[in-house]
Amino acid sequence: MSPPTPTRRRAAWLPAGAAMLLLAVLLSLAVGSRQIAPGEVIQALLHGGGSDDAQVVRALRVPRTVVGVLAGVALGLAGTVMQGITRNPIAEPGILGVSQGAAVGVVCAIAFCGVHTINGYVWFAFAGAALAAVGVYAVASGGRDGASPVKLALAGAAMNAFLAALVSGIATTNARVLDEFRFWQIGSISGRGSEVAGQLWPFLLAGLVLIAVMARGLDALALGDDAAKALGHNVALTRLFGALGATVLTGAAVAAVGPIAFVGLAVPHIARALVGTAHRWVLPMAALLGPVMILASDVLGRVVFPPSEVPAAVMTALIGVPFLIALVRRRTVVAA
Repeated sequence: MSPPTPTRRRAAWLPAGAAMLLLAVLLSLAVGSRQIAPGEVIQALLHGGGSDDAQVVRALRVPRTVVGVLAGVALGLAGTVMQGITRNPIAEPGILGVSQGAAVGVVCAIAFCGVHTINGYVWFAFAGAALAAVGVYAVASGGRDGASPVKLALAGAAMNAFLAALVSGIATTNARVLDEFRFWQIGSISGRGSEVAGQLWPFLLAGLVLIAVMARGLDALALGDDAAKALGHNVALTRLFGALGATVLTGAAVAAVGPIAFVGLAVPHIARALVGTAHRWVLPMAALLGPVMILASDVLGRVVFPPSEVPAAVMTALIGVPFLIALVRRRTVVAA
């Protein structure tokens, strides 16, 4: 019997990723301070019911899980696209200043606009993320060669430093603002209701459309700008659509759940290790693994110190730091 072809091996990983996602969703619905049997979870989803377990599943855990899935898809895809358009293996959704831009929007909403709910933060955070990304791209696109990968990375680093200082300046001068801002800044899917999911999915859809438009150009960009142009791709337009799509996805996710680090960094590398470097395989695999990482981190955070919960962002950092160390120690790192 002949061994499976590379295409078959790659295709086999997609249903495996879907199975991991289904398992992560089931655990997210069943595990917590109140343990609920998987059968009870399925019963509550399919047939409703008025029991306490059914109410916990439908009213609390389903919205939380949906938000985790949407944010994971957004961050996984955004990280993959950012690494592709910048050809930088350690690029992640914060590289274009998006996360810090969202933080500026939230801290301004609290300090100057009297907004004190997660539902209210979303719009301010998304606006701040979008403005920051536009500013980075405007700076990077000036001069010769346009928005090259190096210029994008440098402009993003400068914007991150500036916005971080701005956030600190606003938050540290008002204790009330600082206390409220820290709750969002930790990064968690806890307490996110169906309203947040309703605000998140239209932006996720828009980001998916933008990425679908430019996805074929990512493989060409990996060969270099000159090679991509020779293959008939508009490099500037591909990079613009990619940055815009990644910004929309990151801005929406960070606005909804706060800055959750390492998902956008680790997921693309794991996806490439499983299915190779072709983006027609990497992108769907990243869309599956992103929510798996967030939901698994959230579930772990619920059980390590019961009945208290450790925010998902803390757990992703604990997972991501060893991964980053291992990534740095490798002899070769493939960005796209």
